Amino acid sequence: MSITTPDGFVAAGVAAGIKASGALDLALLATDDGRPVPTAATFTQNLACAAPVQVSREHMAANGGRATAVVVSSGNANAATGDRGRADAVAMCRLAADGLGVAEDQVLVCSTGLIGIPLPMAPIEAGIPRLVAARAGGPDAGADAARGILTTDSGRKEVLVTYPTFTVAGMAKGAGMLAPNMATMLAFLTTDAAVEPGPLADLLRSAVADSFNSMTVDGCTSTNDTVVLMASGRAGLSDPNVVATAVTEACADLAGQMAADAEGSSRIFQVQVVGARSDGEAHRAARKVADSLLVKCSINGADPYWGRVASELGSAGVEFIMDRLTIAYGGTTVCRGGIEVAHDHAAVADHMAGPLVSIECGLGLADGTGVVMGVELGYGYIDENRTTS
Repeated sequence: MSITTPDGFVAAGVAAGIKASGALDLALLATDDGRPVPTAATFTQNLACAAPVQVSREHMAANGGRATAVVVSSGNANAATGDRGRADAVAMCRLAADGLGVAEDQVLVCSTGLIGIPLPMAPIEAGIPRLVAARAGGPDAGADAARGILTTDSGRKEVLVTYPTFTVAGMAKGAGMLAPNMATMLAFLTTDAAVEPGPLADLLRSAVADSFNSMTVDGCTSTNDTVVLMASGRAGLSDPNVVATAVTEACADLAGQMAADAEGSSRIFQVQVVGARSDGEAHRAARKVADSLLVKCSINGADPYWGRVASELGSAGVEFIMDRLTIAYGGTTVCRGGIEVAHDHAAVADHMAGPLVSIECGLGLADGTGVVMGVELGYGYIDENRTTS
């Protein structure tokens, strides 16, 4: 399993010295022949977006949706760093482009780590030429790249989705500040399917909406979030709907890995809302429950306190009638018509004790549906985030 599994891609990861630990902190994903390929990207909606996001947006607008490489630094977000930060992000692209022999706007740039601290450019300027020289195909190079993008993650996050005529691979980082749009995360995907830039952008937006944008850890949206999808076309044409399904599957898998690795968390929960006036209202209601600190505490304590769920649904800003509400945990209904009903308490307790808790909410109004994944609020999250990290 590697980001380089789809035909046409190489990768690398090196330790440049950004991280005091000596861990890998630069990564590269590139085409194996230096030619630009159809590329799509989605970025954070945070207005305090980091310099790399600003530069990558500009490059995507200039290159017509075709890129050759992405260069990534970890350990420093290059966010809230002003003109110097933008110049440093541009310099990272230029260094990679020079090494690859391509135009500067064919290189995208991402950074992740601490906010408000200028990038240490001396090790980066020395490291990127080594990074470019180290690029290779195969799982070892892909694993190095997947390690080079990590910060507080406990390990690599990778995925491979194989179809008869093409493959999709991905790598990602993210363990905190996870909330749309998108989530604190970087994700990079490759496919050897042939898809033109316009359709590729459409299918990535859809895949992100159904995966990374349907996950929350702490309700905090990062300054650096980026998802990039590159398509080499080496496998030839495939049904666009099938490619979209595969990309969505890969994104959903990576999103699940992020939620499972959330800082200090040991339990994931999924909120499903049905019967809303629209899918949008259902998603909004599900997110309100998933973001609730009180609900997160209940999940941590394995306590099926459905009153907290009802309260969040009623204050979600969507149409809501208490007398039509149903709530179930793991398929066991605990509330119907807005009041508690007799139920199997042991079955609910068993479900709540597991690693994945399902909360199903019915609003009884129409046919809108929405699902959001969240994680408990545990002591480990506070320990990780009570100081700069």
